[in-house]
Amino acid sequence: MTTATVTSKGQITIPAPVRAALHVGAGDRVEFVEIEPGRYEFIAATRAVSDLKGMFGKPARVVSIEEMNAAVASRGAAAR
Repeated sequence: MTTATVTSKGQITIPAPVRAALHVGAGDRVEFVEIEPGRYEFIAATRAVSDLKGMFGKPARVVSIEEMNAAVASRGAAAR
């Protein structure tokens, strides 16, 4: 088990083996995700937004900006 100590400023140093396993380095972002009360998962958040391209496949049909705006406007009007 790898451990780290929290400083008085609330900071920790991620041990080198953990950084290597997560492929994180200086300047990379990480997330702390609560998986149950009192238990968190530490996740590297290093993927670029462009990595998400194609994740959901091709859309069934192409929607124009005008159609998107009309849908937003109708939903907004219905919410009032």
